[in-house]
Amino acid sequence: MYNIHANRIHLSIDEERGVISSLMLDNKECCVGECPIFTIRLRDRDGGCYYVNSSDASLCTADDFTLVYEGFEGFGELSVKLIINASDKIEWRIEIDGVDNTRAIEWVEFPKVCLPRLIDNDANGGKIVFPYNEGMIVSNESLLPRYEMEFPMSGAYFIFPNMVCSQFMAYLFDNVGLYIGAHDTERGFKGIDFYPSEDSLVLTIRPYSGADFGQGYASRFPVVWQICGGDWQDACELYRSWFEDNLPKNLMPISENKRLPNWYERSPLIVTYPVRGMHDTDEMKPNALFPYTNALPILNKIKNNTGCQIMALLMHWEGTAPWAPPYMWPPFGGEALFNEFRDALHESGDLLGIYCSGLGYTLRSTLIESYNCEKEIERDDVLSGVCHSPSNKPELGRTCCPYQRYGYDICPASKKGLEILEQGFEPIFQSGADYAQILDQNHGGGQYMCYAREHGHPPMPGAWMTENMQRLLLDWSKRTNMIFGCESAASEPFIGGLLMSDNRYELNYPFGTPVPVYAYIYHEYVRNFMGNQCGCPFDTACDTLRYRLAYSFSIGDIMTLALAPNGDLMTHWSTRDFEHAPDMEKTLRFIKNVMRFYDEVGKKYLYSGKMAVAPSIGCDTITIPLSRGQSQITLPRLLSSCWQADNGKVAYIVVNPEDKELEFSIENERFTVLPLDATLIIK
Repeated sequence: MYNIHANRIHLSIDEERGVISSLMLDNKECCVGECPIFTIRLRDRDGGCYYVNSSDASLCTADDFTLVYEGFEGFGELSVKLIINASDKIEWRIEIDGVDNTRAIEWVEFPKVCLPRLIDNDANGGKIVFPYNEGMIVSNESLLPRYEMEFPMSGAYFIFPNMVCSQFMAYLFDNVGLYIGAHDTERGFKGIDFYPSEDSLVLTIRPYSGADFGQGYASRFPVVWQICGGDWQDACELYRSWFEDNLPKNLMPISENKRLPNWYERSPLIVTYPVRGMHDTDEMKPNALFPYTNALPILNKIKNNTGCQIMALLMHWEGTAPWAPPYMWPPFGGEALFNEFRDALHESGDLLGIYCSGLGYTLRSTLIESYNCEKEIERDDVLSGVCHSPSNKPELGRTCCPYQRYGYDICPASKKGLEILEQGFEPIFQSGADYAQILDQNHGGGQYMCYAREHGHPPMPGAWMTENMQRLLLDWSKRTNMIFGCESAASEPFIGGLLMSDNRYELNYPFGTPVPVYAYIYHEYVRNFMGNQCGCPFDTACDTLRYRLAYSFSIGDIMTLALAPNGDLMTHWSTRDFEHAPDMEKTLRFIKNVMRFYDEVGKKYLYSGKMAVAPSIGCDTITIPLSRGQSQITLPRLLSSCWQADNGKVAYIVVNPEDKELEFSIENERFTVLPLDATLIIK
């Protein structure tokens, strides 16, 4: 038995069987099952998969810091070295050698450990802090959809750097937790995941190798196990400490970033709407907000009633077909109409933004029948620049919006892929707009997997993908004054190039409890906006818009309204329910009040502040029904956040989305917050 002690962690490995047999946290046994410590997947040149794990080895040798596994039947000289160092934490590394030239290492999962099923699935279970879609606490793993990572890639996978924004997770019991972090300064492509197996839950990190055929793999970073407290903020503190000592390329605090425009600090109100149709799959005919200047009276009314600078964020504005990258220009109706609207906004001190659609190549639009690029595919040799499957063949992508378009995923690491993106995006860079969600549908800002052997990148996914996207975003930023963003908040290595993104926290409600992991770690470096709320799970018959605005405002995100073509508020973008509209008067009054609060006392925290560890406030709860026949959820009536104050104390920001005064408590002291307003409490 191989025993390891680190601070309050005691780990036992049955090295002969290749499993973790015991994991003690503060003398509490947490290991409830057995699984191989590592699993490796290899690919052959035809794309076939082969799996090797620690339990398959016929020979294991051990010394003080290393376990070496050999004798894998059918894999020749393959050997795996597991290196384990212990101090106040446990650091794991892995080295793989002896791969024959008919195969390549695709990924390795390590270290794998079996912990109790979560608390809603097992009376002995805990909960998991998971940095998926800006962060949530998961207490019932059966509610999470299972996304086995395969080509073609979906934007919803549990992959960093994509919808998983940070390189860690933590399993929490009542007073103690296990922090699992990949302290990878290259921010390479990796799975961060947990999944049920018999009576346990397997937690693992899955780095992709970026290896060629016949090459070995050695992890250039440790996977860290460390004990933490039982609160989500405790786990975030550990990761934030590492992050601040190891900032990604081209990232600096907001307070030092000279590239940011003045409006970034002013926190403009985002107002988003389509100029064609009423929702994503509607007939794409011009609506009442086209020509573009038709929206000006509505935008001016919102501006006058809130006192906010406005950013009009257009949807369905593309002259080709909505959500059909890469070719979007000229704008629908022509450049003259678009420019007239842009100039009118700028003359009144307001802003123009546009939604784009990421790194896709649209073969056909399902919204505009005439948009068809089948001839261009062959004529322009497009397939040489799209993502290839593990068998080295270009294949159709698994777009996240098949009801809008279908086609391929562009590989931006290929010469042809870059040429295609250049042709599609250059007019956007020169459009004079202030903001572009340039990577909508590339969640987190990452590129999709490509296994091509002629693109100039390795044939297996890996850290090269992160480096390539960082380089691409830096180049884009040098060529325009626009601010860029992506769908979902920008994953950690891409924040420097994607400084305002679409943060739809509410998408986590069906799976767990949203918590602002993203803002806790990164808020000093980036501000996001609350997005068009597409896919919001709340029942549209219940007016929850002010509640969602309050959540986003309280964590430092910029607020967003979605408009129907008649000028009414939508509950969220792409709704089909136009019978139940949010209360316009109360919504605008709420925005006016909290923006006054922002300007008077809140800006120092909500603009570039640093979140702090603090207990949540005490307040009443409300019950909100979910849509599509799902259950209802109970939530705190008030929204709050905690920040580090200048005097070393904690600043609480408490937001009231309701039209009546509400009470709350902090450390047994009672306070009130006015209707449709916010308050600041220093403790």
